[in-house]
Amino acid sequence: MDPLLVITNSDAGSADEASLEAALDVLRDSTSVEVAATSNPGELDGVLHRAASRRIVVAGGDGSIHAVVAALHRRHELEGRVLGLIPLGTGNDFARGNDIPMDPAEAAKVVLHGTPTPTDLLVDEFGDIVVNNVHVGASAQAGRLGAGVKSVLGKVRIGPIGLGKLGYPIGAAMAALRPHVVRLKVEVDGEVINDFDSRVLMVAVGNSSDVGGGTTLNPDADPTDGQIDVMVSRAVGQLSRLSFAALLSRGEHEDHEDVVSVRGTTVTITGEPFWASADGEISGPETRRTWHVEPGAYRLTR
Repeated sequence: MDPLLVITNSDAGSADEASLEAALDVLRDSTSVEVAATSNPGELDGVLHRAASRRIVVAGGDGSIHAVVAALHRRHELEGRVLGLIPLGTGNDFARGNDIPMDPAEAAKVVLHGTPTPTDLLVDEFGDIVVNNVHVGASAQAGRLGAGVKSVLGKVRIGPIGLGKLGYPIGAAMAALRPHVVRLKVEVDGEVINDFDSRVLMVAVGNSSDVGGGTTLNPDADPTDGQIDVMVSRAVGQLSRLSFAALLSRGEHEDHEDVVSVRGTTVTITGEPFWASADGEISGPETRRTWHVEPGAYRLTR
């Protein structure tokens, strides 16, 4: 087994440290391991600069894998790179969408014995990347509100359970009271699937399936198929929103009469000012954004 460079979040709490140590014990039984803790892009760049040919393992959540992939993409060092992932974040949606075990020690076994699998990447018109999912409308509003809740509860734990996990559900409940409904044109591979005359509750542009710690927005999204899964919800009326929310909780919302789901390789959203949540990072307000898929941009051990 090649030597490993494990990149961690230096702000992780004590419970995360215990889980990390359990995973490191598994890795160290098979190979040499260096652990590097980073807390900002400068530190991460310094660690990647000395990574050489070692396989990189990200020990963290969706934000951590996003940061490492984004840095490698920016450095033109992503192509052909093999990455491992040990989920230690709040939501771990990307790990879940790639069938990586939630238990860190079990995930470490996947790093050692799994298959490096070509994995897609979404890239926008500015060159910024999306590893997991980008969504706009009410779901991004929930993410904005949930981030504030998470910042308060993130360091609070009851035993091994971190209360930061409650951020997105609480944000979603707050957003449901006054959802951000906008008029948007959504185009997939040049075909208009929603025009300005239809108000939109949310749009989900998925490389993988889940957001917010297990909310499945794009049930069939597969980060290895070279396609972007796009879901548009026009459930803007009160009754329609309630039925949509009920189906969403069961992952059956694509059956809703006010939902359109398609696949393609390029997605453009234009219209009234909207916020976007990309891998949990909020940006906006925007009036136009485009994303395209780069198939097999790197390999993830699964």
